[in-house]
Amino acid sequence: MIVVGAASAFAVDPVIVLDLPGSGTDPDAIDYAGLPTLPGERGIVRPYGDELQFQLHNYLAFWKGRFWCAWSNGPVVEDVPGQEVWYATSDDGLTWNEPATLTGPPEEGHAYIARGLWEREGELLALAAYFKGKGAFGVDKELVLQAWAWDEASGAWQFREKLFDNAINNFAPQRLPNSGDWILTRRDSRFNVSVLVGGVRSLTDWQSFPVVGVRDVEGFRPDEPIFWPSGGDTLFALYRDNSGSQRLFHSLSQDGGKTWGRPVMTNFPNATSKLYSLKTSRGYRVLVSNANPKLARRELHLSVSRDGEVFTRMARLDIPAPEQTPNLGKLWPKFRKGVASLQYPHMIEHDEHLYIAFSRYKWQTEVFRVSLKEIDELLR
Repeated sequence: MIVVGAASAFAVDPVIVLDLPGSGTDPDAIDYAGLPTLPGERGIVRPYGDELQFQLHNYLAFWKGRFWCAWSNGPVVEDVPGQEVWYATSDDGLTWNEPATLTGPPEEGHAYIARGLWEREGELLALAAYFKGKGAFGVDKELVLQAWAWDEASGAWQFREKLFDNAINNFAPQRLPNSGDWILTRRDSRFNVSVLVGGVRSLTDWQSFPVVGVRDVEGFRPDEPIFWPSGGDTLFALYRDNSGSQRLFHSLSQDGGKTWGRPVMTNFPNATSKLYSLKTSRGYRVLVSNANPKLARRELHLSVSRDGEVFTRMARLDIPAPEQTPNLGKLWPKFRKGVASLQYPHMIEHDEHLYIAFSRYKWQTEVFRVSLKEIDELLR
């Protein structure tokens, strides 16, 4: 049952979006060690390097017969001046060509954050947020969302234009099924959440509709929302919460994103990290996240829902550790399985498989390939 419009984040009963065999709807009863595991194959997009060590905000696309990956690449810590967006391509999604810069270095004192790969009218666009100083949030950030386009003739990315001021999105725009408009989430430099709707007539044609302000709901600090269509004009949203609840929050829009119910807490656990979801060609929906708060971001989990609203299966992605290499040196113990953080996933489906991009320890970009047949077995 979906509940919206509560006066505060803490409804009498959390919204049920997770109902697992064994633990039912009680997130505290989940036996994470006893969850099934999903095997797969791992590829390294960009290994750890001494320069531009930081790697996060991974995005995948399959376009014109190739896999594409884009991510933020910068100095040792995240979102500091000098950070760029980098990219790489692959024929099979596991073995990647030599990475290169997508945006080039920013102006002095500024930085880029990767914000998604978007196929629009036959073009492949890379979105990037551009800002001043350390971090995209705060005062006087000069925050702007930009689009870059792949130019086949030159074999390089070219700056296209600004999409919106004071905006950082979470994932590439998606089509609204009824209106045909594009829609994407937007956070401003103060963490207020809205959606942008439009993008059909031009890259600058957007209307902004408020979703939730950073102080609108007591006990909830919204971050990195995702949403998907749920029949008609209904959109189903989930939010990371930065207030310490270690739960996902939920709200609905029933008019294509123009108005939204007040977010309320769910029973779905989250280790305060980013998540992503897509509907597979099999008809069921999958969600990838750091679902075990006790382990922070050291494990990635994949959850499955037949109806797109309640997830009834959860499995741990059995991602192996990388081999020790000379470039890792004494850092290798930090990259081991169960030690390194695995975070900020994004995924696509291609040829009966899910390809899941993620960052290991914020220092290495990797892809994990999982067969849909293995996921089918979870639902049997």
